[in-house]
Amino acid sequence: MGLPATLATISVDPIAQQITAGAHREAVSMCVSAHSMALGRLCMAMLGSQGEAEETVQETLIAAHRAMGSYRGEGSVRAWLCGIARRLCARRIETRVRQERKLRLIHDAEAFASLPDEVLEQRRRAMQVRTALESLKPSERDVVLLRYETGLSYREIAQACGIDEAAARQRTSRALGRLRTLLKEEVV
Repeated sequence: MGLPATLATISVDPIAQQITAGAHREAVSMCVSAHSMALGRLCMAMLGSQGEAEETVQETLIAAHRAMGSYRGEGSVRAWLCGIARRLCARRIETRVRQERKLRLIHDAEAFASLPDEVLEQRRRAMQVRTALESLKPSERDVVLLRYETGLSYREIAQACGIDEAAARQRTSRALGRLRTLLKEEVV
């Protein structure tokens, strides 16, 4: 007697299979192939530095490898990895804030003067968006970045943040509303 039709059609994540089989090296290798780009986008969006983002992706994969022995398989591997990356980014941000106290200095204003107007406008707009994101509560910023930088579903966001799906939807909606308001104020 075989599996019921509904169970037979459920596909199991091959990375999760490797983790539960104890093939952690292979699982990490598969994670790199399948999820490093999404993790990189998330870390870059949260940290704003390519170098820090790359380091944090590596730290995420190392932390995931260490935690694979206790992996419970609740939700997707991608959401689990994004949860790890999110926490590591938050620690880096805390450390950075303590170290620099949000000092922003432009050392070479002349370099900006030689850039084309379109590039300057893009940089100005990117800075406005980053400033607006930084003014959100960390929990709101996290759900927006998880949704739009990594493409996680609301269910996966809920798993990564330790909340339920309805709360993930509500936080995302509330955060987008605040962003619209903040960016509208910047334009005026």
